[in-house]
Amino acid sequence: MNDYGMHSWGFGMGFGWIIPLLFIFALFYFINSNKDKESAEDILDRKYANGEIDEEEYKQKKENLKH
Repeated sequence: MNDYGMHSWGFGMGFGWIIPLLFIFALFYFINSNKDKESAEDILDRKYANGEIDEEEYKQKKENLKH
């Protein structure tokens, strides 16, 4: 009788859990790495709120981001 369980992956029972674990780790890594990135619009809003740029420059750059 053939055994097509974990042994069919060629890793045996001892290492068969590594692939699903690596997949789950990679999934969480990519989900969390996208949250850390700040968009150009967010940066522009922050600079305007901090007074680093004036209203005219803010509106001009905001319009440029739409294109």
